[in-house]
Amino acid sequence: MPSIHPLIDNGITKGDPNFPGGTLHCRCPSDQVVVGLKSNVAHNHACGCSKCWKPAGALFSIVGVVPRDNLSVQANESKLAIVDSSAIIQRHACINCGVHMFGRIEKPHAFHGLDFVHVELSDQKGWQEPQFAGFVSSIIEQGFDPKGMDEIRSKFKSAGLDTFDALSPPLMDLIATFTAQKAGVKFSNL
Repeated sequence: MPSIHPLIDNGITKGDPNFPGGTLHCRCPSDQVVVGLKSNVAHNHACGCSKCWKPAGALFSIVGVVPRDNLSVQANESKLAIVDSSAIIQRHACINCGVHMFGRIEKPHAFHGLDFVHVELSDQKGWQEPQFAGFVSSIIEQGFDPKGMDEIRSKFKSAGLDTFDALSPPLMDLIATFTAQKAGVKFSNL
């Protein structure tokens, strides 16, 4: 069985809801990029999309969000570059080790104001544990044999995580609400 992600393969460690945040470090042996977070993450999840940074050998990333104002680059910002400037999420990666330190949305979007981060890049304990798995089927687009998908979903289920082929229902509701409001839709309970 291939690795889903070490934070899931090795058993999920419950986070501390009162965790105040900490620092993330790129994987360079020296002159690391350091990103400070003034809060815990929310909506931490396993992501199977092809854009998120994954550790070597893992099929999924683990990514959460923090309010943009709670993130600051504390060291070696000059080593950061945007991976794909045409993507909605502008992923800022270390130019030496390739680790994505944070992703920021600059255009109007339901998640504007939130930065995407990988808390596994921190030495501190207490970060929110993964809550669900999103974009699960996307690993097929990256070469995973579709015949193995039942086994992948079973592994997530045994870890206590629901799987989705988009995002969790509350996040999909947030995106739909943003889209409706942008289009001027008036809400009513029919």
